[in-house]
Amino acid sequence: MCPWQDVDHQSGLRHWQGRALVVGAGGIGKALLNELALRAPGLECFAGQRHLPASYPSAGGWQPLQLDLASDASLAALSAALAGGPPLRLVINTAGLLHGEGIQPEKRLAHLNRAALERSFAVNAFGPVLLAQALEQLLPRDQPCHFASLSARVGSIADNHLGGWYSYRAAKAAQNQLLRTLALEWRRRLPLCCVSLLHPGTTATPLSAPFQAGVPAEKLFSPERSARQLLTVLEGLGPELSGGFWAWDGTAIPW
Repeated sequence: MCPWQDVDHQSGLRHWQGRALVVGAGGIGKALLNELALRAPGLECFAGQRHLPASYPSAGGWQPLQLDLASDASLAALSAALAGGPPLRLVINTAGLLHGEGIQPEKRLAHLNRAALERSFAVNAFGPVLLAQALEQLLPRDQPCHFASLSARVGSIADNHLGGWYSYRAAKAAQNQLLRTLALEWRRRLPLCCVSLLHPGTTATPLSAPFQAGVPAEKLFSPERSARQLLTVLEGLGPELSGGFWAWDGTAIPW
């Protein structure tokens, strides 16, 4: 049973008023924005991403904001752009780096290189906690709010039985520790805020595309399904569960 299944957190997003920010322009990020338009009509939604396209195929009417998680200046500009408006009730970071130019998941120690480790940690570990630092003053003290970031089950140290993927595993584990520490601080400073680390399951996005061949069809989720599942998990979490590491179905993942 999910640990929050029988708990009423009064966190249904349908009745929330204020602003929401989704960071990351990938499949899950866009699906979350579309789902929020249906599930949380009282939230004005913003999309933070590195490269802003000329137009968005969105029926939800969210507003794009330029954001590079690896740039302190960009994080400061984001904070300034959102300052002075309604409270920021919901933040979901979906940005992540698994592969790209010069980066591939390592199968053995010999494949490690310093540059790839630094890039992975910059996005997967440092980015989320520096985002929280930039937005802290915009979060309400007197209303429930969520700060969530996508982690991954492979970031669980206890669940690591296969090895490999050194930089991605380690960076996600570092993110988990950083946001767990943040949650403990915010229990004192933002007592109504819930910080969550979320594993969306294997989702059909460009991030997972090279690794989908061996995934059973029933375990490969569409971005839309992942978005619905993740928001359902968040709606079941309250501040007393802040700092948790949760799978898409609401079950706790060991650290």
